[in-house]
Amino acid sequence: MKRAILIQRNEPKSDESKNIRKLIELQDLARSANYKVVGDVTQTRGTDRKYQIGRGKVEELALMVEELGADGIIFSNQLSTTQIYNISETCKCEVIDKFQLILEIFAERATTKRAKLQVELAKLQYELPKAKAIVSLLKKEERPGFMGLGSYEDSYEQDIKSRISRIRKELASVQKDNESLRVKRHERGLSIVALAGYTSAGKSTLFNALVDEDVHVEDMLFTTLLPITRALNIRERRVLLTDTVGFIEDLPHWMVDAFRSTLNEIFLADVILLVVDASESPDIIRQKLVTSHDTFWEQIEGVPIITVLNKVDRITEDELQKRLENVGYLAPNPVTVSAKNGLGFDELKMEIYRQLPKWKRDTVSLPMSEYGMSIVSWLFDEGIVHNINYKDRIIVDFEARDEIIKKARGIEVKQDLKHSST
Repeated sequence: MKRAILIQRNEPKSDESKNIRKLIELQDLARSANYKVVGDVTQTRGTDRKYQIGRGKVEELALMVEELGADGIIFSNQLSTTQIYNISETCKCEVIDKFQLILEIFAERATTKRAKLQVELAKLQYELPKAKAIVSLLKKEERPGFMGLGSYEDSYEQDIKSRISRIRKELASVQKDNESLRVKRHERGLSIVALAGYTSAGKSTLFNALVDEDVHVEDMLFTTLLPITRALNIRERRVLLTDTVGFIEDLPHWMVDAFRSTLNEIFLADVILLVVDASESPDIIRQKLVTSHDTFWEQIEGVPIITVLNKVDRITEDELQKRLENVGYLAPNPVTVSAKNGLGFDELKMEIYRQLPKWKRDTVSLPMSEYGMSIVSWLFDEGIVHNINYKDRIIVDFEARDEIIKKARGIEVKQDLKHSST
C-alpha cells in the first residue's frame, strides 16, 4: 500500500465547512485508490504560480515526506504541469492532484471496452492543455540539438488530438447503440429508472434492496463505475432500474465530458432517483444536490426527478424535518427511506409509479377464438390487464402506452371488418 500526504490550499475568506468537506473527500478518494494517508497539510493563501502553495510550505513538505516515509503527495487543488514538476523536484517523490487520483481509480476499475475508452479519453483531455509544458519539461535534460522542440511539441499535441477524435467516434457509436436499445425497451413496454447522486449516498445499497440482489457494495467512492441494470415490477409496470457512477464535487468539464456515455444512462432515463445521504448536515446535502443538478440539469429535458433521502435511520424526525426545510426546491418529489432496513420503500415505489410515463386505460372487444386469446396474452405482456369478460366475445379492460392501445384497436377493427365480410 502506497503512503501519501494530502495537501489542500484554501482560498482566503473561503467557506470553512466546505474546505473541511473537500479534505474529507480527498481522504476518501485516497483510500479508494488504496493509499495509506500518513499526513495532511492545509494552507490558506492565494495561488502560487510555481508551487500552488507557498515555496516555504513546499520545503516543509519535503521534510515531512522524508520523516513519514511517504511515497507521494496528493493535492486537492488542480495542478499545472509546472507546479507538479517543481514540487516533485523539491520533495523527490510522485506528485498528483485529485483529478489524476480519480483517473487512477477509474483505470483500476475499468473492465469493459467502453470504460477503458472513457478513462483514456479523460486522461488525454487532462493532458492536452499541458502538452507543450510536458514536452518542455521532459526535454530539460536532453542534449542540445536533439530535434526541433517546436516540431516535437506540435507532433505530440497533434497525436493527442487525433487519439481524442478516434475515441470520441467509438464512444459515439456506443451512444447510438444505447439510444437504440432505449427505443427497443420502450417498444417492449419497459420504463427506465436511473439511480443518480453523489458518491457514497447509498445508491448501490438501495439498488440491491429494491431488486433483491447482491451487487458489490463497499464503503468507498466509485464502487459503481459501470452502470448495472436489473428488472423491477412496480404495480404491474415493468421497470429497468439502473445504478450509475456517483457524482463528485468540482468535477471538471473535461471529466464529465469523457464519461458522458456512462452519464447518458441517467440522461436517457424516464425517471431519475436522485439519492442523497440524509444523515449529513443540511449544508452538505444542499451543496451535493446543487452538484448533482449541475451535472445533468440541462441534459434531462423535463424528466421527473424523485429526491430519495436515504439513511434516515441515522437521524431523528426533527433533524429530518430541518433537512427537508433546508433543501427546498432542490429536492423535487422528496421521499425518505433507509436502504439498510427497508423503511419507506412502499412510498418510494408508489412515487416511482406516479412519475412513470403515463399509460391510458381502454377496452377492446376480441373474437372468442384462438386468435383472440393470443391477443389477450399479448396484452398481458405489453400492458396491465384489469379485467376480462368472456361472453360471445372477449372484452378486455386494460392499461397500456399509446402505441399498444392503437395496435389493439386496429386489431379490433380488422377483426370486425373480417367478420362483417363473411
